[in-house]
Amino acid sequence: RVIEYKGQQGNLYNSVPNYLIETFDEIYQFAADMGGAGYIFTGEHDADVMNNSATINLNILRNVKDYKPKIFFSSSACMYPEHNQLDPNTPDCREDTAYPANPDSEYGWEKLFSERLYLSYHRNYDVPVRIARYHNIFGPEGTWTGGREKAPAAICRKVAELPKGGGSIEVWGDGLQTRSFLFVDECVEATYRLVQSDFTGPVNIGSEEMV
Repeated sequence: RVIEYKGQQGNLYNSVPNYLIETFDEIYQFAADMGGAGYIFTGEHDADVMNNSATINLNILRNVKDYKPKIFFSSSACMYPEHNQLDPNTPDCREDTAYPANPDSEYGWEKLFSERLYLSYHRNYDVPVRIARYHNIFGPEGTWTGGREKAPAAICRKVAELPKGGGSIEVWGDGLQTRSFLFVDECVEATYRLVQSDFTGPVNIGSEEMV
């Protein structure tokens, strides 16, 4: 059974009825204030990104800690240190390179904080948590316009909107940067396998292929 509770700006209400919480065996926490580089890295939305996403996670954990359903938290590769990702040929995003922490955005800092938040509830309240760090998930039904879209969708849109006679599109960066991408179906399968396992994480869910 899946029920979604939303308040102002997509945050969970402060109180969810106890009889509903008791019906949950597993919770998959995907909610966050997020988007592509055009939204996350400008600095214009930092306060909202940090406040909204942290509030969602704080409210979820406060509501479930007494009932202890298994809960999955979707973190992000954005929490890895910026200096580990400067070389496009050999980015270093192994799980054990997360510290010393130095994310390249407030979005990454919030994800790192929330990882620690979930792990603290796991230690102090015995809430069974599973944490994965997603690496650029893409697929059908993804956002493709409006500033929050990821690179694959943005570039496809730019090419599709070119006139029949051709033209040029703007691609951010120096043209040498690389990213790893993972199709959503594979992400769902990996996420489900993690939740059914005995491994808490955090663990990467992504592809080793650099594009």
